[in-house]
Amino acid sequence: MALRDRIAAQVRASFADPSGRKVTPARQDARLLPPGSVAFDVHADVTTMMIGGISSLLLQMLHPKALAGVWDFSNFRDDMGGRLRRTAAFIAVTTFGEKHAAEVAIARVRSIHDRVEGLLPDGTAYRAADPGLLAFVGAVEALSFLGAWMRYRDPLMRRRDQDRYMAEMAEVSRLLGAAPVPETRAGAIDYIRSMRPELRVDDRTREVSRLMLTAPPPSPAAAPAQRLLVEAGIDLLPDWARRMHGFSGPGLATPVVRAGAGGMSMVLRWALKAPLST
Repeated sequence: MALRDRIAAQVRASFADPSGRKVTPARQDARLLPPGSVAFDVHADVTTMMIGGISSLLLQMLHPKALAGVWDFSNFRDDMGGRLRRTAAFIAVTTFGEKHAAEVAIARVRSIHDRVEGLLPDGTAYRAADPGLLAFVGAVEALSFLGAWMRYRDPLMRRRDQDRYMAEMAEVSRLLGAAPVPETRAGAIDYIRSMRPELRVDDRTREVSRLMLTAPPPSPAAAPAQRLLVEAGIDLLPDWARRMHGFSGPGLATPVVRAGAGGMSMVLRWALKAPLST
């Protein structure tokens, strides 16, 4: 097997849905999002999606209610990789899959959310289906993916395209039950800033973060790349979020991280030569 094929096979295996469901890219006019959506380009770049995904999860877990659903109902302790692959599969089907398949996936997630509820350690009730909580999770996810794309692929991305992407992701969030959902990059940044008084770090946050960041790579050969992606995801976090997590200490130097992640992005684009956005 040629080097390009080996790299492509390993990457695709890393994103495979643990359930065995496969996403077959549909024609653009048959997808959930309209033809020409900015998301088709942003979500087709594997490296920036991995970096954005890591950063997104680290930021989302600072919200105690978002963390509680994972802590109380997820098998993340035993299968962190499976959880991440299910998330990747959901993004793939809602971006590239046929519209009906995307709607089925959204309905499946909503049914799961409807069963996830409980109490925080201080006795505060939480529900995964809470519209405001879903809006926070969706805004963080969209900003993280967009931030990674702009850092490593398109630093000069036009503001109107940034806002088009955020509006596209807002529509998916609304279908999941989120409200109110910011539809611009500036609006999402302001919304997350307004939520900062509710964010915190405790022993549960540190435990989930540790397990996510030290999850075993899919193979020993992938360990250096995984470490680089983790460092790039941490680097993408806002300064205040890095401080909350205690990531302000020395790690890989930022220029080294960004140069390495940029190089990895080019290698993976070469290996995955058939882009999903076509």
